Amino acid sequence: MDYVNLGKTGLKVSRICLGCMTYGAAVTGELRPGSHRWTLNEEETKPFLRQALDLGINFFDTANVYSLGESENVLGRFLKANTRREAVVIATKLRAAMRDEPNGSGLSRKAIFFELDESLRRLRTDYVDLYQIHRWDYGTPIEETLEALNDVVRSGKVRFIGASSMYSWQFAKSLYLSQMNGWARFVSMQNHYNLLYREEEARDDSVLPVRRHRHHPVESSRAGTPDAPVAIGNNQAF
Repeated sequence: MDYVNLGKTGLKVSRICLGCMTYGAAVTGELRPGSHRWTLNEEETKPFLRQALDLGINFFDTANVYSLGESENVLGRFLKANTRREAVVIATKLRAAMRDEPNGSGLSRKAIFFELDESLRRLRTDYVDLYQIHRWDYGTPIEETLEALNDVVRSGKVRFIGASSMYSWQFAKSLYLSQMNGWARFVSMQNHYNLLYREEEARDDSVLPVRRHRHHPVESSRAGTPDAPVAIGNNQAF
């Protein structure tokens, strides 16, 4: 297994990251965001997590909304029982609806503090290595989100923060605001990119140029951690 630095950080991650949206609990009733009928249960998941460790993968990515928290539960239980915490890099995300109530979703200060503690409980750890915002929250000022993310980094509960799927101006604005205020800055971008979906290469508002730019006044070279790299299995048809 090859290991690389995560963007401009000193954190070493396996070049292959195991995404955990597939793992948790299959839905039998009404589908909710982050839940799927094809999700594997805990016993079905264990062989994949075991093989990942055996092959040298140390980077695992999940989200609070995957199976409404059960993906984090499954991953947390397995890693705690099968490896040392310092041997792995755990990434998770927040924003999507976890509860049907006014503050049950989003990137407000309240949501970030609460959802992080819930993720830590499910993952059975006292910190996450990479905490990512799961797309943009149009209902919360980005300044509030960025300051809250900085606070959880300073608290020691988060090592680094990352972003996902947004317009280039949103990513650039976030990096600028963080730099101007002395806050922790996004070290990674997780956008939708694979052999079948390559729109990020052509769109005028793509984050790729911002993520790769090394000479911008707000230096913005960031790690790329694309989601659905094999198009959720559709690439196998080619």
